[in-house]
Amino acid sequence: MKKTTSPNPYAAPSVPVDDVYEDRMGVRSATLWSTKGRIGRLRFLAYVFYSCLLCGVGAVGIVSTGVLGVFLGAPSLASPIGIAISTGLALVPWSIFYALVAMRRAHDMDWPGWTLLLTLIPFVGLLWIFKGGTEGHNRFGAPPPPNGSGVLIGVWLMPVIVLVIAMLAAR
Repeated sequence: MKKTTSPNPYAAPSVPVDDVYEDRMGVRSATLWSTKGRIGRLRFLAYVFYSCLLCGVGAVGIVSTGVLGVFLGAPSLASPIGIAISTGLALVPWSIFYALVAMRRAHDMDWPGWTLLLTLIPFVGLLWIFKGGTEGHNRFGAPPPPNGSGVLIGVWLMPVIVLVIAMLAAR
């Protein structure tokens, strides 16, 4: 048997522990591309808002595609058909991301992920925004982490940007 020496003879012994799981901790860390875990209402709204801005859903997609077409020198990208195709292609990763985030939001309400299909019914999707999550641990894991400043900024910025877009559209 090989004897190991520690640099400090008075240090406490350390043994790797295999039975410590992330679910048993106070909160679970937030990950973007996963179906495991839970997220709260504000984080759900912030993730959806930021992903809409990033992927260019709607008017932002049209502008970003037009700018991309001008910089690449491809006039076909700036055409209405090119804009429709690139916006449709941007919706594919956005839809996958939204499904993952909405599943984790359903987990926070202690519902299975397949209940995401209920959002296809008009006004049922509002439950993902207005219904609170379960307190403490549930069958899907530890509670979501507290909201950081990025989440809070996104949630407060969303109505402002929506209001600006609505005013520009009414013009």
